[in-house]
Amino acid sequence: MTCINIDSLTSVTKIIRTCPSCGHLIKYEEKAGIHNLPGLPAGVKFDPSDQEILEHLEAKVRLDAHKLHPLIDEFIQTLEGENGICYTHPEKLPGVAKDGLVRHFFHRPSKAYTTGTRKRRKVHTDIQGNETRWHKTGKTRPVVLKNKVKGHKKILVLYTNYGKQRKPEKTNWVMHQYHLGDNEDEKEGELVVSKVFYQTQPRQCGGVNNNIKNNSCPPPLPQVRTSQVGSQFVQCFNPTTLISFERNNPTMTTTSRLPNFNNLPDASFIP
Repeated sequence: MTCINIDSLTSVTKIIRTCPSCGHLIKYEEKAGIHNLPGLPAGVKFDPSDQEILEHLEAKVRLDAHKLHPLIDEFIQTLEGENGICYTHPEKLPGVAKDGLVRHFFHRPSKAYTTGTRKRRKVHTDIQGNETRWHKTGKTRPVVLKNKVKGHKKILVLYTNYGKQRKPEKTNWVMHQYHLGDNEDEKEGELVVSKVFYQTQPRQCGGVNNNIKNNSCPPPLPQVRTSQVGSQFVQCFNPTTLISFERNNPTMTTTSRLPNFNNLPDASFIP
């Protein structure tokens, strides 16, 4: 989709193009003599790594014209004040939907209280006093670039019914927040970048415990214990080892060889 609006007074053409991959709207102005911006080919999407996200953030903070991409504001929108991430439910943020696609935002964290360093995570409070808020999960992870810590990354999950009367309920809304510097905690008012998405795929759980729980691993094969009493053999299953002994010889010997069931009479088996 391409929308063109021509301003006759300034001879500027305002064009809106849609990315064929993710549906992102790109707005730009074309002055006389400037060629049209070519559309992005199908399959191209904005999916930077942790290191690349911090590079975009550093260029944005320093206003470095050599490193700041001219279209970065079209892919990482800046949110300010009450329109920020920690003031608005993620489904109401621009371009965000429950489609599993990731949206990136520049924003500035603020303190939860006038004193202290705790950052605001509360999004909404209902009439019963229950809160919807972001909750940090796991440890703050350093992001290393060229063997040097470039910044840090936090992972947060949105919870509802955050109050004293009810147990908080975990949602599928996830946010990865990045900030520059050596400190694990971001400073109040500094520019950070976050990517927000709705997790549509179930979390993958692995490990030995889950395999046992789901009966995906078969139980070990039982071994057989053999004993000779008089002229007959008595055979029974033993889960640990194969043990044989004679009536006149109390010494027990252990072997890992399974007995031959085919050569024994039917009467020798005890059900």
